[in-house]
Amino acid sequence: MTLAVLYSRALSGMDAEQVTVEVHLGNGLPSFTIVGLPEMEVKESRERVRAALQNCQFDFPARRITVNLAPADLPKESGRYDLPIALGILVATGQLPADHLADYEYAGELALTGELRPIRGALAMTYRAAGSGRAFILPAANAAEAALVADAVVYPARSLLQVAAHLAGRDLIKPQVSDPKTIVPHYPDMLEVKGQEQVKRALEIAAAGAHSVLMIGPPGTGKSMLAARFPGILPQMTDAEALESAALQSLDGSFDVNHWKTRPYRAPHHTASGVALVGGGSNPRPGEISMAMHGVLFLDELPEFDRSVLEVLREPLESGHITISRAARRAEFPAQFQLIAAMNPCPCGYLGHYNGRCHCTPNQIARYRDKISGPLLDRIDIRIEVPAVAQQDLLRQADGERSSIIQARVDAARRRQIKRQGKPNAQLSVTEIDTYCAPDTSGEALLRQAITRMDLSARAYHRILKMARTIADLAGSEAVDTAHIAEAVQYRRMDKQF
Repeated sequence: MTLAVLYSRALSGMDAEQVTVEVHLGNGLPSFTIVGLPEMEVKESRERVRAALQNCQFDFPARRITVNLAPADLPKESGRYDLPIALGILVATGQLPADHLADYEYAGELALTGELRPIRGALAMTYRAAGSGRAFILPAANAAEAALVADAVVYPARSLLQVAAHLAGRDLIKPQVSDPKTIVPHYPDMLEVKGQEQVKRALEIAAAGAHSVLMIGPPGTGKSMLAARFPGILPQMTDAEALESAALQSLDGSFDVNHWKTRPYRAPHHTASGVALVGGGSNPRPGEISMAMHGVLFLDELPEFDRSVLEVLREPLESGHITISRAARRAEFPAQFQLIAAMNPCPCGYLGHYNGRCHCTPNQIARYRDKISGPLLDRIDIRIEVPAVAQQDLLRQADGERSSIIQARVDAARRRQIKRQGKPNAQLSVTEIDTYCAPDTSGEALLRQAITRMDLSARAYHRILKMARTIADLAGSEAVDTAHIAEAVQYRRMDKQF
């Protein structure tokens, strides 16, 4: 037999398209050619495969070897094709039987010794392979994460020799058993934050309804501390959310099965570029907004980010996904994250502080705040002041609520939302807002008055209604009344200051 056909996967965004690996041995001068739009990492697999086969005591044919990675118009990258190429050569030369070759899909990078090294994107590839009805042979280091996919059959392999023995029927590999560790996620506790009860209330509302938050206050008032504790009051992740979040982290090669069902928390520095935030590159990779999927994206010192970088957040905040288009590639990544941002009230940071240290002029304050565009601010649901903590509060023992107590209320409110409309309140469409968030008569009158006095946009109006619905859910109320509208309106009262 001079032709072998195997199957693997190529990553394109969150998608993992099937790749047919065809290995042909022909007459002519010895050569090793890989076609099918391979990138440099794939072309280099020739030397890795040659050395691995020889070091595993297999015969490397002195013939014309042609490897075709189909479809030809799909770019191929990374070293994941090493294993199927090596197996294809062994089958084409008759050193391995081809009886069960089509029952599996293969991916793995070979060391020169024949050992299998881990690859990125194993979770995304296995998800698609499970739908094809084939099992997947992967490096052992990737097997635990890949086996998280329901109905997936994953065989963990440590070396090329082990895979060859399995296909020959001599020493079968046992399938990986999916057993994610049920470790309770550990987050910093909200109890450690002294004072700031109003801010904690705003964060509780944000957690219950998946709303975005901007905290404004002087240095040292606890903004970063509160943001770091925010994941601990979010509802527990569902299996579907955990799998989607893990798949995105797998694309970056950063998923750890020990962090299964732990909400991601991403806090990029303000020097981050737009590509770092939303993703990109010649082979598009997910950015921070996608890596924070079903978790928290914390942007500290918001005005210090380049304005063009912040503007790329506008569409993902609305749509929950990001489409990255390049000349030859197009990839789409989900981006359902909760934005928690923090900033100082003025350039020196001490506007409104009880020490009276601030001497910034109104023009300086206006220029500082103008670094954040109106359209982006309009997409942030809650704006809350974080005042300096009083000295007596700092000196006394912490006496607030633990994160677990707040999370219980948040979880109950989120369950009401899922039961009623199948999604968090922040994701409601305009039609759904009219259906589920309609206030009573007095609440409608208050809202109309707020629109006139605060000159609210249509987007701000809808966001107030969604926040009011969340406040009602936290209170266990079926109706949205005046008190809920009033509390929601106060979280937009800073619109006039920007």
